[in-house]
Amino acid sequence: MGYTRYVDLIKALIPGKEVYVSGMTFEAERCEKAIALARRGKRVAVVSSGDAGIYGMAGLVMQLAMNDGGAPLDIEVIPGVPAFVASAALLGAPLMHDFASISLSDLLTPWAKIEERVEAAAKADFVMILYNPRSSKRKDGLARALDIVAGYRRPQTPVGLVRNAARQGEEAVVTTIAGFAHYYEKVDMLSIVIIGNAETFASGGRMITPRGYKIT
Repeated sequence: MGYTRYVDLIKALIPGKEVYVSGMTFEAERCEKAIALARRGKRVAVVSSGDAGIYGMAGLVMQLAMNDGGAPLDIEVIPGVPAFVASAALLGAPLMHDFASISLSDLLTPWAKIEERVEAAAKADFVMILYNPRSSKRKDGLARALDIVAGYRRPQTPVGLVRNAARQGEEAVVTTIAGFAHYYEKVDMLSIVIIGNAETFASGGRMITPRGYKIT
């Protein structure tokens, strides 16, 4: 069971299996079908990208299974490599100190709440990870988020952009808050944006956020 794109990525692993796929916004329906099949004795895998417990389906499956009135199900959450971890590895070491992860998708969270979280993280000087930064329908949210961050950080603060982390077509670039406009049109739902904190620096195309170790 899974979103069409994610199931396509594992086709080589599931020959002969019964497969159910659907598009975006049908997450609840997929999970409900998975639970119904499990209650009929099937072994079911609900596929998420990255880690199922990070912006994935694990929580929704658990909520629905708890609320449907049936007997407890044996639900196993299998850990994966989340996109921000794969992206950070390509950029260097931007997450060596405290960081905040914020999704810019307003499908499930009001935009006012997203802006509030962006500002709070920027003010607290967290390294910031932006998930779902820009889609075909949401073109301006990323620019607004970067404007908020720019109010708290210097223009030369390093910013990393990664597309298709650990997938075909992988791309990674390190730029700055001031220079990000040059790459803005490349950003989509397959992208992760990582914004450094006040101590983050760039060298040789890599981002590094110092942890505070003494270096002699």
